[in-house]
Amino acid sequence: MSHFAKIDENNVVVQVLVVEQDFINTGRLGDPADWIQTSYNTYHGEHVLGGTPLRQNYAGVGYTYDAERDAFLPPKPFASWLLDESIHDWMPPMARPDDGKIYHWNEEIENWSETNEDSGIRPPEQWSRHPDY
Repeated sequence: MSHFAKIDENNVVVQVLVVEQDFINTGRLGDPADWIQTSYNTYHGEHVLGGTPLRQNYAGVGYTYDAERDAFLPPKPFASWLLDESIHDWMPPMARPDDGKIYHWNEEIENWSETNEDSGIRPPEQWSRHPDY
């Protein structure tokens, strides 16, 4: 069995199924040209088990199939992020600071903002902090 992604008229993935190519070819799921094979084990252009990567990324609902690149691209998370052609994924225009603090992307200023207690975002190490532990 293989994984196939159904794309709409805008090349956006609307469904992913595990099915045989022969069944896709019957047309019982619609136009076979709307179904593109994808590999569950492909991520950022590499096959995680050492095999041959297929279409750069495993397709997910909401991904876009780019026929020119023969790649499934994840949804763009922020307008300012750029496509990294080497991994076929969206990256921020600047690297996250590596100073041990926790940051989130702030699209309003197109930069990283330090996460603090008032943000509503809690870093994992705070989840286990309880006076009784």
